[in-house]
Amino acid sequence: MMGESEHMDIHDAGPRKSLDEMLDEAAHKLDKAIDGSKPQIGVVLGSGLGGFAEQIEDAITVPFADVPFMRKSTAAGHVGRFVAGEVEGMRVIAMQGRLHGYEGYTSQEVAFPIWLMRRLGTETLITTNAAGAINEAYHVGDFCVMADHINLTGRNPLVGQDANAFAPRFISLYEAYDPRLRALALDAARRLGIAAHEGTYLGLLGPSFETPAEIRAFRTLGADTVAMSVVEEVIAARHVGMRVLGISLCTNMACGIEGANPDDDEVRDVGEWKATDFDRLMRGIIVGIKGIA
Repeated sequence: MMGESEHMDIHDAGPRKSLDEMLDEAAHKLDKAIDGSKPQIGVVLGSGLGGFAEQIEDAITVPFADVPFMRKSTAAGHVGRFVAGEVEGMRVIAMQGRLHGYEGYTSQEVAFPIWLMRRLGTETLITTNAAGAINEAYHVGDFCVMADHINLTGRNPLVGQDANAFAPRFISLYEAYDPRLRALALDAARRLGIAAHEGTYLGLLGPSFETPAEIRAFRTLGADTVAMSVVEEVIAARHVGMRVLGISLCTNMACGIEGANPDDDEVRDVGEWKATDFDRLMRGIIVGIKGIA
């Protein structure tokens, strides 16, 4: 296992390896650990949703701490490891737990595992999270397929020269969430009888939950859901040409809506309640991706 000192901050001052070199080193180590399986689909499992990793067959697990330059996950319920194997005949690598800005990590540290999965050959990213529902037509336990996002984190992993060294930083985010994958996910939900919507996601830095006044403002901006993750991952994925699908589980109504006063326990409880539906939906989506691969 790597020592904590070796998990260097990407933005540490002084002589250091470039981000490109760090990714190469991390990819070499992770590729070797998963026996060069070349995963086709990368999955980021959000709060309360990590149980899906147990659905992966012939699984190989690699703790984040065993991958050079990867930060550890400190959020409650986030195991902090990669799980590689097969689901429905597709090669998958899942992050059982993610990295967040509110844990004290830089935008590039949050994006690092996404770029890393691309270096392993992963072409499609499914990023998932627990979110608060702003749209009052949504209910706790519903899923929302992201059609677009509003980035209010105040951060972007492409800032500076590092990311520009291996892919152009001035990227378009038009249809950042792949229309074909969105349609596929909504169709899978309909077939399985799982409540799902399509809407705009708003990403914040956190870690505090939003105020009722902020939620009213976000509704005015056109947001349907809100949480503290995803947007930096999506920017990183599109930066290196990955197709992206984003899915939220609405674990609570956003603050002030119907008297809602969200807390972290509620998020995890609803994740456990909807775990079976989430597993079914993910399998349905992966079957669909297999059909168009």
